[in-house]
Amino acid sequence: MFLGLDLGTSGLRVLLAGEDGLPLASVSADYGVSHPHPGWSEQDPRLWLEALDTCMAALGADHDLRGVRGIGVSGHMHGAVLLDAVGAVIRPCILWNDTRSFAEAAVLDAMEDVRALSGNIVFPGFTAPKLLWVKAQEPEAFARVAKVVLPAGYMNFHLTGRAFADMSDSAGTSWLDTGARDWSAQLLQAGGMRADQMPDLVEGCEVGGTLRGDLALRWGMSDKVVVVGGAGDNAAAACGTGAMGEGQGFVSLGTSGVLLTGRDGYAPLAESAVHTFCHAVPSKWYQMGVILAATDSLNWLAQVTGEGPAALSGALEAPIAGPGAVRFLPYLSGERTPHNDSHIRGAFLNLSVGTDRAALTQAVMEGVAFALRDCAEAIRATGADLGGLLAIGGGSASRFWLETIATVLDLPLSRPEAGDFGAALGAARLAMVGAGAGSVDEVMTRPRIAETIEPRADLSAAYADAYAAYRATYPAIKDLSR
Repeated sequence: MFLGLDLGTSGLRVLLAGEDGLPLASVSADYGVSHPHPGWSEQDPRLWLEALDTCMAALGADHDLRGVRGIGVSGHMHGAVLLDAVGAVIRPCILWNDTRSFAEAAVLDAMEDVRALSGNIVFPGFTAPKLLWVKAQEPEAFARVAKVVLPAGYMNFHLTGRAFADMSDSAGTSWLDTGARDWSAQLLQAGGMRADQMPDLVEGCEVGGTLRGDLALRWGMSDKVVVVGGAGDNAAAACGTGAMGEGQGFVSLGTSGVLLTGRDGYAPLAESAVHTFCHAVPSKWYQMGVILAATDSLNWLAQVTGEGPAALSGALEAPIAGPGAVRFLPYLSGERTPHNDSHIRGAFLNLSVGTDRAALTQAVMEGVAFALRDCAEAIRATGADLGGLLAIGGGSASRFWLETIATVLDLPLSRPEAGDFGAALGAARLAMVGAGAGSVDEVMTRPRIAETIEPRADLSAAYADAYAAYRATYPAIKDLSR
């Protein structure tokens, strides 16, 4: 058996998979996030370890874990866990959605060759600017830093006693030469860091260490359980859905929205705000566009109207009949791809006395679809062939929404059969490969498809015109949002 640990922002999920790679059981435990100041987002890593103990106790109560051969960890990316010389945590982890280091990010991003080496814009949520902030604002803490690890890397350190990280997670630090898949001396120097402060690098499916004896004893497991490099959350989700190479990808309708595709080569285009990261397996990369409010936009509308998100979406039944008159910009928390604009805010346009709740809901769904089209166009500009995409995440339950997105993207969307194919499964699959249970091609397979939703050819021109109007709106209103 194999364990996949998915260390999320709001909770930990532990999945147990059998030798065939199919899930046997999963348990989860929640924890909170601290926001001590506006724009700050922190978490005490002890919460992750307490959640792990809770999950392992629950899993061990119902399953004999002596057959576990490998563990993989998926984690939310970009977080900065600072360790001192004895491996103790110096301060709370600064999370991916913390924006305090926006000024430091801008300085790094303007430096020569930073984008060229990292393959990405330096966003405020990335790891490198966080350390520059700590250096300036908490110099005593910075002076104690012996290692900087990401959340998944900290879990690896806890499990094995060794500081190591995989390529996919490390690519989000702005310290990694993403094309060469190694720490960059130039990027480290730009960020005021040293190579000895970095964890060892391994591929996500490569063994990085062995489970600590005391943990193995506590959990009723062998002392020969291997722990692989693991992955950042989106790379792990790609492993769980089999999105490994060209033409394999997914649209994720979660709190944020992600359009991700695997790449067989390295083809960054940083100025488009497309993320270009190493994949979790050797010689592969992936690219993704990110919008910051997908189902979050629908959740916001639900809060404002007093109607639940499921009721709002359920009121719109497929088939779609064409774009609505009301336009919505889903920039409730700013936007990532393609604008890289943390100041822009959302808007409704073309409201009238006849606008009802259903029209607002349709506008929200269309606005998210148009934002995902922005991501698709940015990714296509790198030379990627998107092909058909899987549709995953909570929002994919709405056929109306999926038919809208398929038509706006002019791509078929396939909805998988009910099952588990997320980041936890991807982490377990990486453990399978690392433990010798199969090759990447044998293990990282696509899920069974329940249905494929084709674009509506009869409505493609109407949605293309609506998208053009949507695209023209951002430059017209961006200064009004300041």
